[in-house]
Amino acid sequence: MRRPEVDQTVYHVLLEGRTVGPYDRRTIVGMRIKHALEGEHVLIGTDGTQLTVSDLIGRKPPPAFNPDRSGSFSVVQATYPAGLVEVRGRGMDIPTFKGEIEARVQGDVLRLAGRFRQGLGWKEDRVKVVLKDVAHARVTGTQVDLWLRGDQADPLQRISLELFTPEAAGELVDWLPAATPFPDSPAAKSARAGGPGAHGLWIAVVAGTVVVGLMMAVVLFRRLY
Repeated sequence: MRRPEVDQTVYHVLLEGRTVGPYDRRTIVGMRIKHALEGEHVLIGTDGTQLTVSDLIGRKPPPAFNPDRSGSFSVVQATYPAGLVEVRGRGMDIPTFKGEIEARVQGDVLRLAGRFRQGLGWKEDRVKVVLKDVAHARVTGTQVDLWLRGDQADPLQRISLELFTPEAAGELVDWLPAATPFPDSPAAKSARAGGPGAHGLWIAVVAGTVVVGLMMAVVLFRRLY
């Protein structure tokens, strides 16, 4: 069987006027996921060409494995390079993907494919998230947080993905028709904690009581003297 092509190109990173590295694409993507690099950082290839981290990640890498092992056909609607930041809560069994993964919208599922550590080596796998099971979604810059419906003991499982650009993050969420904004807005938190609105009303009541008390004191003072 023919082995899949692997991108062996390496780059130096330009930081504060000096170059560090070299790093391959996989390492650079991992550094971007961990925010050790930003999309605007400049890379210098072995042939002297320059590009940004965003430019590099935006390029589709050579296939590392066959994502359609089953041979079944499905329409691919959108594909994004991404990184798995974290998974919280119980629900889907999601591997601890390392480095760049592929987030693909096809049909009624969001497919996440990549590689993860197993023992002393690496294993490649994929998981499929049913779009209608995504209850809430939130975009924070280039990061997308997805809350999946779980069981009664742990009703929501959170998956956090790095999409590398705000545009890609927004587009991915647009493909989730059943997802609503996560109910953690500042206004909601403020109301639950007796926020500025309640505090302002309380101040108004106290101020009104003080004014009334002063007026009564003035009236009594004039009657007595």
